[in-house]
Amino acid sequence: MRRLRSSTVVLGGMGVLAATITACGSEPDKRCVDPLTREELPSYRCEGGGGSDDDNGGTTRGAYYYGGSVRDKRVSGGSFDKTAVDSGGFGCSGTGGG
Repeated sequence: MRRLRSSTVVLGGMGVLAATITACGSEPDKRCVDPLTREELPSYRCEGGGGSDDDNGGTTRGAYYYGGSVRDKRVSGGSFDKTAVDSGGFGCSGTGGG
């Protein structure tokens, strides 16, 4: 049976540790979304308080939506509340909910 060199074991362990730390500290996905229709918007509609005129003469201002997924330009499975979204990761203690 072949024995692994100690340097291989150490480097492999460091890789797992780095992946764990990165996963725990990562932020959930953030998208600019129309709060009423949940349609994904360009990011500038959430930044700086600006909006743009829509077809009905109103202004569409986006809000950030965290986590979830996009299908047919609409988001689902996430939350407008960043703290309600669990960023997950191996070995993390999440505070998920929703």
